[in-house]
Amino acid sequence: MNIPENLLYTEDHEWVKIDGDYAFVGVTDFAQKELGDIVFVEVDTIDEELDKGESFGTIEAVKTVSDMFMPIGGTIIEFNENLEADPEAINKDPYGEGWIVKLKIGDKSELDELLDKDAYSKNIDA
Repeated sequence: MNIPENLLYTEDHEWVKIDGDYAFVGVTDFAQKELGDIVFVEVDTIDEELDKGESFGTIEAVKTVSDMFMPIGGTIIEFNENLEADPEAINKDPYGEGWIVKLKIGDKSELDELLDKDAYSKNIDA
């Protein structure tokens, strides 16, 4: 299972890549494998400020639909529009082309509550 060292993770199987005052968010390799073939991603919270834990959209696989939750608070400023035509990019490249949203970080101290690679690995092995 691919768990990059340079990212932060949630117990809900989302990853966060920090880029200054911004963060990219997607679902982990583990999550995409659990979901199966992803057929649709919906994010209707662009330009909205959301708190940590609030739903920012849904991800639909062949057999299920799951909410996606904010790993940290912030304002969603961009949706990866490539996912409209190619949602299975999440299955093929969850940490690259499969990123889902970019947000402006609200409170950087919330980053301290996220998991590093080792803690996330233990979380999925539990």
